[in-house]
Amino acid sequence: MKHIPNILSCMRLVMVGLFAYFFQADDFMAAFVIYAAAFFTDILDGYLARRNNWITNLGKILDPLADKLLVLCALFCFYLRGWLPLFIPLIAAVKEFAMLLGGLIMLRRKKVVVISDKLGKFAAGFFNVSVLVTLISNFQPFQALSFIVLPLFSIAIILALAAMIHYGRTQILPQKEQG
Repeated sequence: MKHIPNILSCMRLVMVGLFAYFFQADDFMAAFVIYAAAFFTDILDGYLARRNNWITNLGKILDPLADKLLVLCALFCFYLRGWLPLFIPLIAAVKEFAMLLGGLIMLRRKKVVVISDKLGKFAAGFFNVSVLVTLISNFQPFQALSFIVLPLFSIAIILALAAMIHYGRTQILPQKEQG
């Protein structure tokens, strides 16, 4: 049972490919359903892991990896479709690369796995909601939502950068002072 969160994270990794496939095939409803299911499994695996103390070092890596790949895949798909300007996926990708480097340095030097906190979870959730709003804005009754897509992603970028700075201040810099 304790492996359920990691299994859900692995399922999310598969959903990245499924999302890209259906999005590129112009099946936006299937892409929406897959993305929504992936977002739900993210919430579920985190809940199960914390509630049942099934937190593992593998899960601390798999979960954010699946989340980041899913969001970045959606952002680049949206850019390629002309739904977002290039700066949104580029800033998100550079931020995630910087977070990955910081996390790998902490893991290698201090054997510490950097974990997500409330600000990081909020920023990730905001990105996920922004992706879902973008997808749903392409359906007839919801097309009026398209005018809020760029502001939503701009706020998501600001939140993500704030979370990155927060991680640096609270998890990486204190480790340097100790070492």
